[in-house]
Amino acid sequence: MRATSLFVGFTAVALLVSACSRAAEVPYTDQVTGDRAAKDQAFGSASDSPVPTDRRPEFLPLAYYPVDELYRVPAQLAAYEGEPAIEMPTSTGKRRDMRRAGQLKFSVQGQTLTLTAFVEANDREMARLFVPFADRTNGAETYQGGRYLDLTRTSTGLYDLDFNRAYQPYCYYNVQYDCPFPPAENRLATFIRAGEKKK
Repeated sequence: MRATSLFVGFTAVALLVSACSRAAEVPYTDQVTGDRAAKDQAFGSASDSPVPTDRRPEFLPLAYYPVDELYRVPAQLAAYEGEPAIEMPTSTGKRRDMRRAGQLKFSVQGQTLTLTAFVEANDREMARLFVPFADRTNGAETYQGGRYLDLTRTSTGLYDLDFNRAYQPYCYYNVQYDCPFPPAENRLATFIRAGEKKK
């Protein structure tokens, strides 16, 4: 099984994407809180939920850091052209063929950071960007294998990088899923206390 919302046609993704485009008059914190509640409902009832039925009391509702707008930052993507495919190790011991789409540059709480955005090797449209990342919360506070962000590709190269929407891979709930691990270039030497965390 594949583990990211970029690669899995999971119904909750559509809910979250549509929720993100709601009218601007809805306060940001309320938007994120509403999206989290919708995800809990989907994970608890959908037939394609990544959370096994017998483990739902253990995982649901999902745990999150408090919404913090300091972790929602603008980012600039320096696009890469003609990048060769690389093999990204996964939680099942397999390898996923990926390509670097570009490097995101941004600042969080005064620190200038970068993350590489990826697409699957055979994805030529590149409509969605996959951003796996690790940080110093991994292990104690969040899934030890890192967390993910998904971005809709823009024509400007400017992105709203919102760590409040960072999520744990599906293999955190179910080892049957195949989750890519963040490569060395996406291991941040800081704490990102935003988004989904362990209970």
